[in-house]
Amino acid sequence: MRSHQVLRSAADQVGVKSLASELRLSPALIYKWCEQPDSEDADASGTRNPLDRLSDIVRITGHIPVVSWLCHEADGFFVHNPEAECRDIDSDLLQSTQHLVSHFSKLLAEVSRSVADDGAIDASEADKIRQHWEELKTTAETFVVACERGVYRKDAK
Repeated sequence: MRSHQVLRSAADQVGVKSLASELRLSPALIYKWCEQPDSEDADASGTRNPLDRLSDIVRITGHIPVVSWLCHEADGFFVHNPEAECRDIDSDLLQSTQHLVSHFSKLLAEVSRSVADDGAIDASEADKIRQHWEELKTTAETFVVACERGVYRKDAK
């Protein structure tokens, strides 16, 4: 699905006028976001939709936590697509396993830091723990998906 189609489907869930009202935007702008962009110049109307803009932010910055935050807001989490195959199974499997253990270690270290001073975890410490947890979940799920897809099998080559 393209971004305008996703937005159209979302707007249809509550109605364009209701969505526009909640967002404090004009229905015309919401309708414009839901239209297929002009194939010759997507920026011509000056109304690039928010999904395309968010995609540009991630592409330009390479900052995946933007996507992770959005997934968290939707009560989910982001998972990277694993590499399709290994260049060197022994090296790649070891590196992936070390990456997983490293993220787990960072999470445990953050929990330890949080309770070390006062034996409790406050809101700002919980936010840091959440960040490490999100990274660990993503790393672990990516590793498991790669295993399920046979990426680390000797016969995968």
